[in-house]
Amino acid sequence: MPIRVGVIGAGLMGADHIKNLSTAISGADVTFVADLDAGRAAAAAPPSARITTDPSELINSSEVDAVVVASHDSTHAGLVLECFEAMTPVLCEKPLAPTLLESREVVAADADIVAATGASLLSLGFMRRFDPGYVALRRSVQERAQDEPLMVHCTSRNAAAGPGTTAESAITNSAIHELDIIPWLLGSPITEVSWQSGRSTSNAEGRLQDPAFMLLRTADGTLTTLELFLNARYGYTTRCEVVSEGGVTGLKDTALLSVEEAGTRRAAVPADWRPRFADAYRLQLQAWITALRHGDQPSLASALDGLHASLVAQAMIHSLHSDGAYTKVNYA
Repeated sequence: MPIRVGVIGAGLMGADHIKNLSTAISGADVTFVADLDAGRAAAAAPPSARITTDPSELINSSEVDAVVVASHDSTHAGLVLECFEAMTPVLCEKPLAPTLLESREVVAADADIVAATGASLLSLGFMRRFDPGYVALRRSVQERAQDEPLMVHCTSRNAAAGPGTTAESAITNSAIHELDIIPWLLGSPITEVSWQSGRSTSNAEGRLQDPAFMLLRTADGTLTTLELFLNARYGYTTRCEVVSEGGVTGLKDTALLSVEEAGTRRAAVPADWRPRFADAYRLQLQAWITALRHGDQPSLASALDGLHASLVAQAMIHSLHSDGAYTKVNYA
């Protein structure tokens, strides 16, 4: 029998998850979709799925075996805790929660369930862990193919920041990917961070400082740089390069289309992150569904991974408000 999935949130990410689960994921059936906008839910849902504007109705439905939370960041913690109360497996989009207090509450509740049942109900959507490029890069680092890593350089650029984006939310919603992937890549936790800025683009709204430059130091001494530019205008790109004792290993730039003519070479760049990470989202969803069907613990990021990323994010925000001062990450 397929896993009957309810999806909460039918915006960009929710609609993509619904499409993947309905057409590209083996063993899944989307049976319920919830969104505050009933029309948007109906447009994203398969014809046979039920529609509601009440997420609680979906979570507690007898027609749902598992839930995907793809709604606004501010709703994540509350909806995950509702899924825990219903004892329903849940895949929550990152971040785990926008605040450290909420993240700790979810982790504590998750720990209680693990103590009682031996398994967690929560999987967290840090999809880069399933991206073939990042997986290959991590394998190269683990095998020390170019000897010991010394530095890592990351670039993350978007065409335009979302409405209401602040310097703080740029960290908790966008930079959070690197705050998770760097410890995963190097096998070493982030211990110290610094947030820096220079000139800001005229395309940044409000008090958003864009681009921003962040420094991450892991326990093994490796220094990582991150350029986060949310209003780069030209499209979406992400890069990660590991500089090691014996060479340099990096993700290959991906383009939608490459054109060579009239003595020029140009490439089409995706408008947002979804084409770049299409494989990662699909592979992550398939791993989750397959584990649930077999009664196994999914191999996705955990509640504790989400809390650790939130702790680093809070240290980064402290640095932001302290003129870029180096800030220790407190995991206690």
